[in-house]
Amino acid sequence: MARQNVAEQFVDILVRAGVRRMYGVVGDSLNPVVDAIRRTGGIEWIQVRHEETAAFAAGAEAQITGRLAACAGSCGPGNLHLINGLYDAHRSMAPVLALASHIPSGEIGLGYFQETHPDQLFRECSHYSELISNPAQMPRLLQSAVQHAIGRGGVSVVALPGDIAAQPAPEKAVQHALVTARPSVRPGEGEIEKLVRLIDEADRVTLFCGSGTAGAHAEVMEFAGRVKAPVGHALRGKEWIQYDNPYDVGMSGLLGYGAAYEATHECDLLVLLGTDFPYNAFLPDDVKIVQVDIRPEHLGRRSQLDLAVWGDVRETLRALNARVRPKQDRRFLDRMLKKHADALEGVVKAYTRKVEKHTPIHPEYVAAVLDELADEDAVFTVDTGMCNVWAARYLSPNGKRRIIGSFSHGSMANALPQAIGAQFTDRSRQVVSMSGDGGFSMLMGDFLTLVQYDLPVKVIVFDNSSLGMVELEMLVSGLPSYGTTNRNPDFAAIARAAGAYGARVEKPKQLTAALRDAFRHRGPALVDVVTDPNALSIPPKISAEMVTGFALSASKIVLDGGVGRMIQMARSNLRNVPRP
Repeated sequence: MARQNVAEQFVDILVRAGVRRMYGVVGDSLNPVVDAIRRTGGIEWIQVRHEETAAFAAGAEAQITGRLAACAGSCGPGNLHLINGLYDAHRSMAPVLALASHIPSGEIGLGYFQETHPDQLFRECSHYSELISNPAQMPRLLQSAVQHAIGRGGVSVVALPGDIAAQPAPEKAVQHALVTARPSVRPGEGEIEKLVRLIDEADRVTLFCGSGTAGAHAEVMEFAGRVKAPVGHALRGKEWIQYDNPYDVGMSGLLGYGAAYEATHECDLLVLLGTDFPYNAFLPDDVKIVQVDIRPEHLGRRSQLDLAVWGDVRETLRALNARVRPKQDRRFLDRMLKKHADALEGVVKAYTRKVEKHTPIHPEYVAAVLDELADEDAVFTVDTGMCNVWAARYLSPNGKRRIIGSFSHGSMANALPQAIGAQFTDRSRQVVSMSGDGGFSMLMGDFLTLVQYDLPVKVIVFDNSSLGMVELEMLVSGLPSYGTTNRNPDFAAIARAAGAYGARVEKPKQLTAALRDAFRHRGPALVDVVTDPNALSIPPKISAEMVTGFALSASKIVLDGGVGRMIQMARSNLRNVPRP
């Protein structure tokens, strides 16, 4: 039996680590690895049209499955294209292994054709980035990379010269058991006791939740009920905490709505649960703050803390629920629930008047219909920009749906590539890409990947012929919009020319039928919806506080409008408030 080469050994380790596919674009330095994948069961090569797509797809797959995912780029320009998607995966804590194949090992440092230094270039967007310069480093180096990605939650990069990949692997290479899952981390007893004391002493407690509450919905609800706390969330916490939540007071931040801002500022103890919410202008500076997070480097970097708790949110709350004294006074909670319902009642009316007849179509209407028609377990991938607004306001989580976007990195063009990775995990599950026309056209070439693999992704293009969020930021800053207009083709015609289903919608009465037809179609489908570029209008007066697009007043005034089915939940929660 012939000895394995390094590439074959590399692929075997990935399979043992749970990798099911590797996304990338083939190239000469990658050929040994791609050929090893061709001959190895349990893993497949997914050919995309742009390496940035490969990294986004791998990151989305990792977020959906919780398993290690992989992507690859050939030497120089090929692996450089990975970097934006890897930044996104890393900041989303998605376990991704990236193979950056390299020029011939004997030419490194001599200005060779396509030479870069990938082991250095990827350091900022990874926990681990190293070069394999000798076959004897395999498999230990790759095993270390795998465990960094899984154990710390993020990206590992391995640079592998093509000639090294083709060499024989060491005959007696050490292969130890791989870590393929992360443990739960319980805080120390001292921190638990301090936290219990702070909670028991507080009269008004508010919880603010991020993506770190994944898997802890029941514990959060039990804790909120015990201490009579309103529960707000950041955008990345929406899918995990908003549904079945009788304590919901909405979302804070640029896209915020409801009473989350008031609840975080009018309490006397704010408990941040699994959130690295970046906009400290929205956080109070005059109340006690406790933060619970699995990553200690997140603790205290957004606000001054009275207590930092290093631990898993679920394990922490399980300890708290057994110890904190139940509070009887729910006046603060009820007041915030009423504020939340009143706030939503005030803004919802703006987009309920003859919206079915408005042309160009209100994007809010598109998002609301999409939310109604999509499957109960649909995966939504959401482009950065105005699509974030519509997802935040109109998509209804239920514990089965997933909502994935570039919520921490904020990249354009993420939705379509992420939909590719999400759909490969389960072809029978509905995957919907909410794409802006700017984001879609940026990586439009990978619509062909949907066609090539017959992936049944449904791409809904919110086509307002502009970079809407950028335009809004300019207007809020008092600047005239400039360089934000797109001259778009008929995207549906392009989809049909590529061999997919395509429909263009210009009138509201066409929308429901077009979406239903697209959802019924068994293969890839695109619905190009011409939407109103002026859906969010600038207020008549621009205040000094609006000098940037992320100012508090911008979010509270410019972006007040439309909340979809969340108003129904707020009304329901308000009905449950005890009457004197």
